[in-house]
Amino acid sequence: MHPNPHPSAGNPATTREATGQPTAAGRRSGHLYPRVALYLADHPGQPLSPGEITKALDVPSSGAVFEALKRMAAAGYATHQSNPHRFTVTQAGIDAAGALPPPTPRPAGSSTARHGRRQPVTRPNGDPYFPRKLAGSTDVDVLQRLRDKRIPVLLYGPPGTGKTAVAEAAFPDLLTVAGTGDTIVEDFVGNFIPLPDGGYEYVYGPLVTAMREGRALLIDDATLIPPKVLAVLYPAMDGRRVITLTGYRNERVEAADGFYILAGHNPGVHGAILTEALASRFDVHIEVTTDFDLARHLGVPAAAVQAAIRLNADLDAGKLTWAPQLRELLGFTRVRKALGHKAAVANLAGRAPEDDRTEVISALAAHFGTDIVPLRVGPQR
Repeated sequence: MHPNPHPSAGNPATTREATGQPTAAGRRSGHLYPRVALYLADHPGQPLSPGEITKALDVPSSGAVFEALKRMAAAGYATHQSNPHRFTVTQAGIDAAGALPPPTPRPAGSSTARHGRRQPVTRPNGDPYFPRKLAGSTDVDVLQRLRDKRIPVLLYGPPGTGKTAVAEAAFPDLLTVAGTGDTIVEDFVGNFIPLPDGGYEYVYGPLVTAMREGRALLIDDATLIPPKVLAVLYPAMDGRRVITLTGYRNERVEAADGFYILAGHNPGVHGAILTEALASRFDVHIEVTTDFDLARHLGVPAAAVQAAIRLNADLDAGKLTWAPQLRELLGFTRVRKALGHKAAVANLAGRAPEDDRTEVISALAAHFGTDIVPLRVGPQR
């Protein structure tokens, strides 16, 4: 029973993960889709919600179940009724489910590679994310369990450490609001937009979409958003799980099963203020730091990693306001392949804020042993 009649459409890696199809390496990368399909087939004629199926199967993420159900509906194996979301198996789905093997329990550690490294999770942009250890499990697993229990989480750490990446890896249905000082309430709930004929149409924002479709919503750089704007989230996050669109007919929006809010916070970014009102809304605060072992595993040269470790120690001690994180280290590797070693080092130095640049250049010189000048366009040759 294939979830998509056109397997080449969409992200192949994501499709294999959700369906349990064999990967190129010949191993099964997931078993959720067959479990969902078989459960739905065992309950013909019953409209079932993602939350009901998640609970029955005792899996950590209703978002992942929702994704499997949507793939079934796209393939004609189920009907999809929205607002609230309900799925009912079709006869084609029952017939196809009969060809699926019965689900088997996942062996302990089956998501771990032969040498103990967790297998990567494919993000929506196609990039791999390597789960990291957290609370006796992995960061991806922990976020999925927190969503299942409706426990909001605040991810904090310097830019480039992977806060957005882990959220995307954990929640394939993720929507994102990128926060700035100019973010307004309408960026969350929606607004009227002009039409070609001169009229206006109200377009719902990501908060409304996430609530109605039972999706996860990441508020990135949340502490850059004015507190009075963030207040629009609070009734959606508490026991009410309801908001009212005062700008559009006082429409009432209720959260469907699976709706979840998490936020990202960059403490060192100018203008970022974590208010008590915001902090108290998130029951779990998780620091996200750069995994330097992973940087080495992904091919970042040892000298660059060592320089980054030294600079991050100074960052933690308050001596610097910036240090290269995983994002910059991976960028260094790409630039090195494109422009050569010397240009990559110069570019890394140039990425440092001006106030920190002298110290950054000193650390880079100590590990690369070369005179370092940030990239600059010079005179004609």
